[in-house]
Amino acid sequence: MLKGKHIIVGVTGSIAAYKAAALVRLLVKEGAEVKVVMTELAKQFITPLTMATLSKHPVMVEFYNPENGDWHSHVDMGLWADLYLIAPATANTIGKMAQGIADNLLLTTYLSAKCPVMVAPAMDLDMYRHPATQRNLATLRAYGNVIVEPAEGELASGLVGKGRMAEPEEIVRFVRAYFGRQGSLAGKRVLLTAGPTYERIDPVRFIGNYSSGKMGFALAEAFAERGAEVTLVAGPVQLSAGHPGIRRVNVESAAEMYEAVMGEMGQHDIVVSCAAVADFKPVRCEGAKVKRGKAHWTLELEPTADIAEELGKRKREGQLLVGFALETNDEVCNALQKLHKKNLDLIVLNSLRNANTCFGYDTNMVTLIDRNERQTQYELKSKREVAEDIVERVVALAEGDSAPAGKE
Repeated sequence: MLKGKHIIVGVTGSIAAYKAAALVRLLVKEGAEVKVVMTELAKQFITPLTMATLSKHPVMVEFYNPENGDWHSHVDMGLWADLYLIAPATANTIGKMAQGIADNLLLTTYLSAKCPVMVAPAMDLDMYRHPATQRNLATLRAYGNVIVEPAEGELASGLVGKGRMAEPEEIVRFVRAYFGRQGSLAGKRVLLTAGPTYERIDPVRFIGNYSSGKMGFALAEAFAERGAEVTLVAGPVQLSAGHPGIRRVNVESAAEMYEAVMGEMGQHDIVVSCAAVADFKPVRCEGAKVKRGKAHWTLELEPTADIAEELGKRKREGQLLVGFALETNDEVCNALQKLHKKNLDLIVLNSLRNANTCFGYDTNMVTLIDRNERQTQYELKSKREVAEDIVERVVALAEGDSAPAGKE
């Protein structure tokens, strides 16, 4: 998402400046080219050498290099950047930005920037809550700047409250979200299911499976980072959807998931059935906990509604349907049967016979099979990387089914 993007990171004189090192490292790891501008006071908290090493570019503090006279042109930097990210931003710097004061290189670059600007405030809670600071932040928002809201927690003063700079990982998510709005799925709406379903036997027992929801949540974030508006219908899992472009709907049973999905599907361009929905449920849910008694107890089951099959029946013109097939034998044959029976455009096949994949693992190995029965096999990867591969293939289908990446 950030590969090849030009990002200026502005660092001001806050104790939170130490987080800027991790922020720059993450941005570079994502493929961005990063240049760092620091205020003079910021050097008291983190060294230019550290930031230069991580960014792979000389750090700029003064308007020119006093040793050789090289000019640090704030105009050129403002034109170079795709994004100007000021993190941490002190109350002092925020006030100057709001009033158009330009008494250091960081601020002159801000006033010259032609790109979007993101600001991650960092200060004590009383400073953050002060009417002057809130007015200055409102002014920056009115200018079109994006404010990455500070977190609540223990502050350097020892007080507890709002004012901590957002964690570097959270800021990177905001950066991804910005570029995602310009991405290949901008304007598209994606409906996605994830996790298991629980079918109650009595108030304390259920029929379920080992699905962790990790694959579905990775997919939701990958779609959102491409600019899609994502609705995530999630079974009972202990995961969080951190991207601001994801709307989460929590369900427990297959029936609840069915109702949620059918109520939403008509509004979405792409529907992905990633959840491990229970195929059977108890005919009767006992009203009280079943006690030990008879040596044998027969539990009668009945099929749940087939969500993927119903989606295939209701599929509208131009809508893309993606399904998952977890198999233990005759994998390709079973996946092809499901692909055609349920009117899918793409099916993601994985097998329990592949080590370190599927339930509970952070890695997966999949084969993508499209409506023309073209198969693309991928090696073992992290579920996040697998999600990127799947989204790439969905984008290709949406754009007219260009040749897939991977090994055919």
